[in-house]
Amino acid sequence: MARNYEERSSDLIEKVVAVGRNAKVVKGGERFSFGALTVVGNGKGKVGLGFGKAKEVTDAINKAMLDAKKNIVSVYLYKTTIPCQVIGKFKAGRVLLRPAQVGTGVIAGSAVRMVLEAVGIKDILSKNMGSNNPGNMAKATLKALLSLQSKEENFKRRGIQLKYAKDEVVEEKANEPAEEIVTE
Repeated sequence: MARNYEERSSDLIEKVVAVGRNAKVVKGGERFSFGALTVVGNGKGKVGLGFGKAKEVTDAINKAMLDAKKNIVSVYLYKTTIPCQVIGKFKAGRVLLRPAQVGTGVIAGSAVRMVLEAVGIKDILSKNMGSNNPGNMAKATLKALLSLQSKEENFKRRGIQLKYAKDEVVEEKANEPAEEIVTE
């Protein structure tokens, strides 16, 4: 699922989704450790999610950024939004994503918004329908975006061939003979 990403890191949008603190009680007091969830994207359809843990916040964020850059994947977009409504699920987190008209903006909660902005979506509506844990919401959003397919991929999966004739899309079944299209 993860692919190597060769673009320069200066082209990437890097955001910290959440930082969590964990305390271990020892004889002399408490020892803290931190976990960070980050998202990295190029704003053009590529996004990655990463998690890192360390004794210091900055180290945890740096580890999470490296992990996110390793896990960058491609997402299918339609203009400035998504092609269709989709629901993403991860553990108890569920998120509904709906396409929106140009100029609507990103209507989403904080974790979902960060993932959508990193991938480059400018117009979308979303609804949190489960847990509000930022980690689960970010991962559910990423799963929803990964389930999107282009029209060509969807038709190929269903066994339908696409023919293009003067800006018209004509469908035909793969096992049926093709009909002639007369254009004048």
